[in-house]
Amino acid sequence: MAFTKLSGANGSIYYRSPTPTFPATPSNFPSKPPPPPPQHTPPPFAAVDAPEKVVELGDQISNLTLADTQKLVEYLQDKLGVSAASFAPFDVVIDDVPSNSRIATIKVVRALTSLALKEVKKLIEGLPKKFKERVTKEEAEEAKKQLEDAGAKISILARCRGNFDRLILCGK
Repeated sequence: MAFTKLSGANGSIYYRSPTPTFPATPSNFPSKPPPPPPQHTPPPFAAVDAPEKVVELGDQISNLTLADTQKLVEYLQDKLGVSAASFAPFDVVIDDVPSNSRIATIKVVRALTSLALKEVKKLIEGLPKKFKERVTKEEAEEAKKQLEDAGAKISILARCRGNFDRLILCGK
């Protein structure tokens, strides 16, 4: 960079740096903004490869009202002899353990879980607490029976995942 030597009115000398010049459009800047990234489009709702008759039936069911869907569930439960609620996961909750049943309840909880003695004692101190989560109805009923035989008070709660499940599986 070259400096220009200048003289002042009183005879002093000073140097001035040249004024930088800039191009009209810098070469490292784009002339127009980049296009926005493409919008993400979710995959189609039915991404499962299914036979045509299954797709048609699914389309018909998805167009039912909630009341009609509930009736369909009741019809299928009756026709097939099953309960949709039996497939929902359940939670087993220990509501209360009387002081005279603590030791028996601790033994049952340890037998049904892999918890250490200290963890079981902590579980029983702050009741009510979930003892088992996301188990089948049969497993929940068996745990309830064993714990009630030991003297504990137990609740089984159906675990509903969403509004559709709540309506169909839990009957609410």
